[in-house]
Amino acid sequence: MGRWGMVALATVAAVATACSPSVADDAAGDETPTSTTRTPRITDDSGRPPVTFDPCYDIPDDVMNAAGYDAAKKEVADYPMGTHTFLGCTYRKDDLVPGVRRGYSLSILSGNVTLDEELAKKGAVATETTINGRRALLEMDPASNGTCTYVLQSNFGIVSLIRTYNKDHPGPVPETEWCFGMDGLVSSIEPLLDI
Repeated sequence: MGRWGMVALATVAAVATACSPSVADDAAGDETPTSTTRTPRITDDSGRPPVTFDPCYDIPDDVMNAAGYDAAKKEVADYPMGTHTFLGCTYRKDDLVPGVRRGYSLSILSGNVTLDEELAKKGAVATETTINGRRALLEMDPASNGTCTYVLQSNFGIVSLIRTYNKDHPGPVPETEWCFGMDGLVSSIEPLLDI
């Protein structure tokens, strides 16, 4: 069996394991607290830490709904790359303002690359910052007009929140609008990363 066939089988096994309760959970009963850590949906053969924060499953729907995103319509995405892995979740915020914006698209990606690797890759458009005391990057690439990215350091790698302003007008989106209000959402998700 080829390498990609083995990756596909491992993916199916990881999804089946992630969606099924474990024997330990069944045996735990009401008196014993159970761990909230799930088996990662996707793993790789890189030797990097497994991605233990799954944006579609570890961010409570009420957090996303409170931020204006319809969590009932979230979409799971996986990016197994052999040398690293990303687990993703996409959301839409359809807050139409005619002539201004159609809404926002948001992708949240958890990956087992380091923040320093991300900084080396995106250093020309990244600014170091902190969110709730956690080391982070704010990325605003002029080539991707209207996109704001926050990258947070985690115990397995990084979590990236990538929001795109879907304009409803000709011409560019003012740079002051790219990240407007996004820091509140990022701050509400940050405490969930290393639970």
